[in-house]
Amino acid sequence: MPQKYNLHIVIAEDDMDDADVITETFTNNPSFSKVSLVANGEELLNYLKANENPDVILTDINMPIIDGIEALQQILNTNELKDIPCFVYSTSINPSYKEKCDHLGVKAYLIKPYSFEAFAEIPKTILSIIEA
Repeated sequence: MPQKYNLHIVIAEDDMDDADVITETFTNNPSFSKVSLVANGEELLNYLKANENPDVILTDINMPIIDGIEALQQILNTNELKDIPCFVYSTSINPSYKEKCDHLGVKAYLIKPYSFEAFAEIPKTILSIIEA
């Protein structure tokens, strides 16, 4: 079966258990050929300055140093980065977070699942949104 995409995703996640699961989830999806992981918003911004732009960014919100929303504010207000599809996933169902993300232009606000099987839906959801 030929790969439909050869996508590079950068994931910002400070919880190592969640990071392991989400990294494995994207690594196992044939549409994603490269998965890069950073531990917070500051590392995400530094990664974007030092490397080629990824095809997709996925970030948690609650992280140390620079949180996901602060990082996204900088990313989505930078001409060289603003066209990268950005997604948020979080355990928080705080409506003000979702409102901020919508205002910034985040493609989707996803709730972190509780099962490994449900994590496998995240790449599918992201692909369906960027294909639309």
